[in-house]
Amino acid sequence: MQRSITHKNDLDKFIYVLLFVVYQSLSSIYLFLPPLLGVLFYLFTISLKDKNTLNIVLIVFCILVFEADKGYKMFSAVLFFLIIYRFILPSIVKNFNCYSCISSSYTILTYIGFFLFNLILSYIFIDDIPNFTYYIIYYIVIEFLIVSAL
Repeated sequence: MQRSITHKNDLDKFIYVLLFVVYQSLSSIYLFLPPLLGVLFYLFTISLKDKNTLNIVLIVFCILVFEADKGYKMFSAVLFFLIIYRFILPSIVKNFNCYSCISSSYTILTYIGFFLFNLILSYIFIDDIPNFTYYIIYYIVIEFLIVSAL
């Protein structure tokens, strides 16, 4: 599907966003479906690296859907992704030469880091402390396989 003959941007991205919204609501019902936070971070870093504004906007929308569905503070994941992309990832890329190892470590960094980031936010805003469940390890393994396939 294309918008017009002169402007050939694919409209498939919007269909993927719609499918993600449906998938996200299903993942809150069925806990065996991972919320795809690591995949979103991987796509976010690729979009920032390529400076693709449309992809960044769509991924930020998907992140906001994730936050609203899971009950996180608004823009906390976006802020976390920007902090990790700006300060942590350059040192990881500089120290490791294996690109597949770096891209696969995104899921581990995302889930554990996002848990710690929410822990810090809960102490700052005097809110409930987030729970670390074993589902997070399951989500890391599943999304590790997904990001490895990308």
